[in-house]
Amino acid sequence: MNVSRRLLFDSDFWEVARPRTALNAGHLLIRLTNPATAFDLRSAADWLHCHTIARQALANVLGASRCTVVFAHQWHPIGAAIGEPEAESSTPTFHLFGRWDAEPVTPGEQLRVPAQRRVPAPADELKEYDGGLRTALRLLAVTQEAEPVPPADGTLPELTARAPQVKAGAHHTLLSPALAPAPGGAVLTPGHLLALAAAVQGLTDRPGVTGLSCVVPEPGAGGLKVHAMGRSAGESLNPMQEFLDLLKVSQALL
Repeated sequence: MNVSRRLLFDSDFWEVARPRTALNAGHLLIRLTNPATAFDLRSAADWLHCHTIARQALANVLGASRCTVVFAHQWHPIGAAIGEPEAESSTPTFHLFGRWDAEPVTPGEQLRVPAQRRVPAPADELKEYDGGLRTALRLLAVTQEAEPVPPADGTLPELTARAPQVKAGAHHTLLSPALAPAPGGAVLTPGHLLALAAAVQGLTDRPGVTGLSCVVPEPGAGGLKVHAMGRSAGESLNPMQEFLDLLKVSQALL
């Protein structure tokens, strides 16, 4: 059965919460607290902070070493919602799926079946983990302070937009920001998020596209990649179902 959305951490602009229908113990939300808030350098920096500590909390409590992010833009799952989590509201929301080797149910297993047939994680199991996640998030928020917001200079980092070798639907685009190398690995910045947001918005202007379903797998050797699938209410095929059926979309992704 569904449970009420459970707040785990509240930041300046975003909150980390347990969704009403958690598909497994590693399923969290990063949700905008005030839908009227503009996505600018300050709110982008706060999103990165929430994402960083949410990932670390999942690692501390569940041993999750990987994370996949799923979100929609100007699109709400309809019908069976194959391939995507159910929408809880119109507020901008990002679904985080922490991944670990011993997970009993993978997100992909759940997303491949219609929403009404999915089996949410047991409420008592979530309650057990959520206490540890809430404590970890509060501690990490203090010990891992957010990076200072850089000054706005009117320019955005470069990114590439291309069609993948194997497409899920006619409007499948791969977005890749150009991350600068750093001692601890390439770092995503608030500017990169703004560049990605602008590119995502631009993709909705194409004929036959009214919104997007997006999947961001754990960054690998090829860097960060955002799979953006164009959606429309009159689509003949569900690109998210096609995406999950691609050979390259293994359990390592979803």
